[in-house]
Amino acid sequence: MDFDIERARRDTPGAHGVAHLDNAGAALPPRQVTEAVVDHLRREAEVGGYEAAAVAADRIDGTYAAVARLLGCAQDEVALVENATRAWDMAFYALPLRPGDRILTARAEYGSNVIAFLQVAARTGAMVEVVDDDEHGQLSVADLCRRLQDGGGRVGLIAMTHVPTHGGLVNPAEEVGAVARAAGVPFLLDACQSVGQLDVDVERIGCDLLSATGRKFLRGPRGTGFLYVRRALLERLDPPFLDLHAATLTAPDRYEVRPDARRFENWESDVAARIGLGVAVDYALEWGLEAIEARVTALAETLRERLGAMDGVRVHDQGARRCGIVTFTVEGVPCEKVQQVLRERGVRTTVSRARSAQLDMPRRGLTELVRASVHYYNTEDELNRLVAALPASGALG
Repeated sequence: MDFDIERARRDTPGAHGVAHLDNAGAALPPRQVTEAVVDHLRREAEVGGYEAAAVAADRIDGTYAAVARLLGCAQDEVALVENATRAWDMAFYALPLRPGDRILTARAEYGSNVIAFLQVAARTGAMVEVVDDDEHGQLSVADLCRRLQDGGGRVGLIAMTHVPTHGGLVNPAEEVGAVARAAGVPFLLDACQSVGQLDVDVERIGCDLLSATGRKFLRGPRGTGFLYVRRALLERLDPPFLDLHAATLTAPDRYEVRPDARRFENWESDVAARIGLGVAVDYALEWGLEAIEARVTALAETLRERLGAMDGVRVHDQGARRCGIVTFTVEGVPCEKVQQVLRERGVRTTVSRARSAQLDMPRRGLTELVRASVHYYNTEDELNRLVAALPASGALG
């Protein structure tokens, strides 16, 4: 594969200290991102926050432009927020759901999103329905179509996590987008784990709303995220929170909401982090998302093959299409123990637990999984380090 891994690792200081295989948690930033953040923080220390932000106005605008290029949308359809959860919440809680409306979602939906579904259902009388999986363990498009056509009441939203936090499957977003458009139902895509490792284009997918984070596969700063809102849907959404950035007080008793996606933002933000996010997005675009996706998926498949060949190790990833997240268990060894052993040997992973995936993991008889997530700056030698460091099945010592 034609990929300049040496350059990628030169740009990633942290890659030389450990085998960082927790990119689905927080990836190692390239030095260009760190330098941009630190440079702005120094400027704030020298001239003050407002003055520094004024000087950096073009760089902040550049972040909106970079995200728009990344997603294939217009710049006024992008809002910058503190994290993916806030982006998703601002979109979901803005939807005008009514009593009897149905929210259709997938079994792989993230736990925080499910909590929001249940809260809004209790408040509004809306109902939550979980679409069945297909034979690959991903959302069944056939069952989604059946539920849209069954006459069981108005469907107010289709909400789906593109890549779950607890496995490597990639849900069929483009197929779901086509179904949602044909039915005239808003489609909210949680792309927290897909943006940055996969080539995500909102026009190709057909989603109306998309939330994502900076810290994971985009390799941006923590405390950054963004929301895409299709312009045609914008006026139907009433943001759950407004301030003098999101709206204008036009008279003592009247206000006007911004006409663009920035109605979902608030006035105060981490300017340095926003600048760093823009640098991270530009850096990813420089590599090319198709090239990134090809390398990441190839590394992940290599790791699955090596783990699957080991006695007592079971890989649990589902899906007809899979990505850079690899989940597994070691027979007889608690996942936290596996993580600890790997950490002691310089390999970073994490543990996914059922509370983040209550619609899926308990149904599959799973309570916890070791999660290794690769990125393009990882090497096959690092995969070998993980495999060699694993405790033997049944080793509880």
